[in-house]
Amino acid sequence: MNNREKYDEAFIETFDLKQDQLNSSLEYQSINAWDSIGHMALIAELEDVFDIMLEMDDIVDFGSYETGIKTMQKYGVDI
Repeated sequence: MNNREKYDEAFIETFDLKQDQLNSSLEYQSINAWDSIGHMALIAELEDVFDIMLEMDDIVDFGSYETGIKTMQKYGVDI
């Protein structure tokens, strides 16, 4: 499984989504599951999968599927 597949799988598993829902319109609170608790669950999953520890500012700024890709690249995860 490549990094993009792992990244997508974190969203799919955390928010019970389908692959075609992963796009630029997927943002924090755009779906019921992506609330503050869901957000932290997603962050925890990504940290586990990629063996990284995101800084608080990056966690707060991680507001969309697309933004998350840029954030992951900051930590050396090529998506």
